[in-house]
Amino acid sequence: MKAIVLREKGGPNSVSFEEVAVPTPQAGEVLIRLKYAALNRRDLWISYGLYPRLQLPTILGSDGAGQVDAIGEGVTGVQVGDHVLIDPGLNWGDEERFNGPDYTILGMPQDGTFAQYVVVPASQVHPIPSHLTMEEAAALPLGGVTAYRAVVTRGEVAENETVFIPGIGSGVALFALQIATALGAKVFVSSSSDEKLAKAKQLGAVGGVNYREENWAKELVKQMGHADLIIDCVGGKTFNKLLDIAKPGGRIVNFGATLGPVPNLLLPKLFFKHLDLRGTTMGSPKDFAAMIQLVTSKQIRPVLDRSYPLSEIKEALVHMEKGENFGKITLQIP
Repeated sequence: MKAIVLREKGGPNSVSFEEVAVPTPQAGEVLIRLKYAALNRRDLWISYGLYPRLQLPTILGSDGAGQVDAIGEGVTGVQVGDHVLIDPGLNWGDEERFNGPDYTILGMPQDGTFAQYVVVPASQVHPIPSHLTMEEAAALPLGGVTAYRAVVTRGEVAENETVFIPGIGSGVALFALQIATALGAKVFVSSSSDEKLAKAKQLGAVGGVNYREENWAKELVKQMGHADLIIDCVGGKTFNKLLDIAKPGGRIVNFGATLGPVPNLLLPKLFFKHLDLRGTTMGSPKDFAAMIQLVTSKQIRPVLDRSYPLSEIKEALVHMEKGENFGKITLQIP
């Protein structure tokens, strides 16, 4: 089968389009003939070697959708020919509040979805919601479950609350916008691009600001007041502004640090305002099932940016690295 293999770190140019053996499903596993996969920043970080417990070689890719091609011994509830999407979070553990030590994500160390075939435990596949295309289904899993856990499980969003999402445009941020809006929250966003702000408003954002403007935080507060809930993946030196933007008693949920560590965290603002600072990443099987149910009931569709043939993975990763995408980048599997 054709697959994208990373044998040594070095960024997008280090991945290779290779012919490898088709895997065989063992007991409790299914073999999926993939039709589409989707990129995540995780794939880019792994290509540079910037990911914990790096194990190479590996087939990259966490997100994917396709058709069940074969099933292993003891598998029930899944049949050959079923159209499915994959929950990429493996071995979450028994505690809903946090993942256990054996938790991993498909696409390193276990071979992932940037290939014609992938083997996963049967418990990790779900029927594709009927309103989604195969490409949309492939774009949903990792970003969708991360956003759901951040907004709903950890963020505890409520109807009519004010939510702020900085850095709109990534897959997770857009899913967070869609989920919070679907649940009746008033969502405001920020971006360095006025075009992205306009697109976010088309998806339901009430307003937004360009963070390249000097007084963007004050302008945001003028627009929305203060936020009950902030969903952050940016971190960095701007994080302290979130403490100003949050309402007293508000919640800040963080799942990333694209701008790096937070220097000189202003703790008095945190404790004098009685703020909750909560960490999160990915989601449990329970989160994933609830996310699929919400996407189905609210008819949420992933925002797609651009699609590439599997063989053009290097170009796709470079496009993601530039940060110009609005929505998910997908791969067409031959």
